[in-house]
Amino acid sequence: MTDIPALPHEDERARVAAEALRLQECAAEPLRTIGRIQSHGTLFGIDEQTGTVVVASEDAEHWLGRSLDQSGSETLTWAVSHAVAVDPVRVEFEGASYDAIVHRGTDPLVVELEPVIPELEYVRTGVVSAIQRLATVTDAEQLRTRAAAEIKAITGFDRVMCYDFHEDGHGQIVADEREPDMEPYFGLHFPASDIPAQARALYLRKRSRVIAHTDDPGRALKALLPEDPPLDLAEAELRGVSPHHLQFMRNMGQASTVSFAIVVEDRMVGMFTCAHRTPRRLPVLLRRALEVLASQIGMQLAAVDQISDLRRRLEARERRVAIVAPLYGRTDVASALLSGTRTVLDVVPADGVLLQYADAVHTVGIVPPPATLLEVVDELGPGHLVCEALPIERPELAVEVPGVAGVLVLPLGADGDRLVFVRGEVARDIDWLGDQTAGNRDHILSPRRSFSAWRESVTGRSLPWGEHAQDAFALGEEIRAALVARNQAELAELALRDALTGLHNRRFLDDRLDALIAGAHTSLAVIFLDLDDFKSVNDTRGHDVGDAVLAAVGKRLAGVARASDMVVRLGGDEFVIVCVGATEADAHHVATRAIAAVSDPIAVDEAVITITMSAGIVVARDATSAADLLAAADAAMYRSKHAGGGRASA
Repeated sequence: MTDIPALPHEDERARVAAEALRLQECAAEPLRTIGRIQSHGTLFGIDEQTGTVVVASEDAEHWLGRSLDQSGSETLTWAVSHAVAVDPVRVEFEGASYDAIVHRGTDPLVVELEPVIPELEYVRTGVVSAIQRLATVTDAEQLRTRAAAEIKAITGFDRVMCYDFHEDGHGQIVADEREPDMEPYFGLHFPASDIPAQARALYLRKRSRVIAHTDDPGRALKALLPEDPPLDLAEAELRGVSPHHLQFMRNMGQASTVSFAIVVEDRMVGMFTCAHRTPRRLPVLLRRALEVLASQIGMQLAAVDQISDLRRRLEARERRVAIVAPLYGRTDVASALLSGTRTVLDVVPADGVLLQYADAVHTVGIVPPPATLLEVVDELGPGHLVCEALPIERPELAVEVPGVAGVLVLPLGADGDRLVFVRGEVARDIDWLGDQTAGNRDHILSPRRSFSAWRESVTGRSLPWGEHAQDAFALGEEIRAALVARNQAELAELALRDALTGLHNRRFLDDRLDALIAGAHTSLAVIFLDLDDFKSVNDTRGHDVGDAVLAAVGKRLAGVARASDMVVRLGGDEFVIVCVGATEADAHHVATRAIAAVSDPIAVDEAVITITMSAGIVVARDATSAADLLAAADAAMYRSKHAGGGRASA
């Protein structure tokens, strides 16, 4: 293992740029229309309307302009008319036995002939047993390793590796079954350009790929009409090989390979690659069987991932619910998110988090100075943001927040409210399949010369946000929904509250009183209260003082009412106390306490106001309506006033 020190960020950026250039070069390579096939077989392009051979590999160029019916092979004639690629047909042609692979739907019709390999004729029967043995494996790592071992035993190749492709396109060798004298590759990473996007796209159409001999110059395709477009070989078994890739294989010490794609939901997530140090080729029916095995492995891996992801998402949702639920009540937003039994850091692990909400800023954990961090976030742009390499991607901003490499931003509303998670820089080692620096290539576009394990120490990056970014986005949506519901509830509550006193208002009373009367309460009393001669306060002291007196009265009434009572300001100087589950005596006691509380002097600025209150008490009877109940209580209150005020009447 070769170790190198942590790369300066400029060197890493240069490597990234070189990799991008290689990917660009790979994308331009005509893999589908390469114009050559591998020399171990023969290929024809046949005009289906006339049966004429219009394209032929150079070993069969003499068939151009003729029909294969003239070959005298009845099996070949039948195959051209009826066979399909998935089910090859054994044919005789020019004195030899071949497997004929016919690709329906191509224009011209592509017919390939691969020589039979008698000694491997029935090896494919072992694939069924392998699939049965692997079917019960539920651990992904064990499944890949055991599958690679099964494939090695069946094929006889020196090495069988399983690749796993990461989200950014690069791959990793996650299983490596090899001969004892071979260098281990398990765990090593490789760049995306080793198996570029164009090559991976071909695996979605054709699930296996044979390269029988890295020193094979191949056979050119000849066309009856030279002006015809190049033949599309996307699904051909014999498709020729990129010279760049052949050199890549030779540098790895590989003389032959066969690879099988692992596809999940139309996405290539990995592959099995069999490599041999001498030329080796598998029969087409064995390859078909191994394609089925690779598909089975893909389905099992998908099931394992789905179960694991479902379990993880359920656990993450439980944590989110514990954090968000209090927001639907009256809990302080900052306390709910940052100070509860569970906080947002339990959902999105980070070194620290900043909450900007309602013009206030709160932090938990290790966070740079808030003003500086928010300036950096503003520079990074609006909306959601996920960054794992700030010193590399935006070095001019990273210097403002030293030590921060990862930033994740969740907007919480249209007013600039947001959560900002930060992660520090974490140096980590990545083991690569070969030195990734320019010194291991003849030039920037050539393959690596050596593939010995090479360790890179990566700096300037945080731990990847990965699945936590998805959890964060879900958390942000749920917080926003809770805050909207909270605001709506507050607005609804305000509509039922008196702005001056904070007590419930007439609308609330109208909504609730009829419901209480119609309910199952055995007793219900209403106390109607009115300040005596309150007009004189407004006339002599002014309405500001009058409002202060009303606010003080409301506070005192709320203080003497029972926990089950409802205190309401009807308007002006009129108040109502609804006593639920109260007898007339209970209500009289509440009214007496209310009158006494209000009669205490009220200090307003430099003035002291003394005022009295009259009360009327009515107990609800069967079939009494809210309007009738209030009218009766109002009448009782006026009887108190006529008796001199400052008292309660029933």
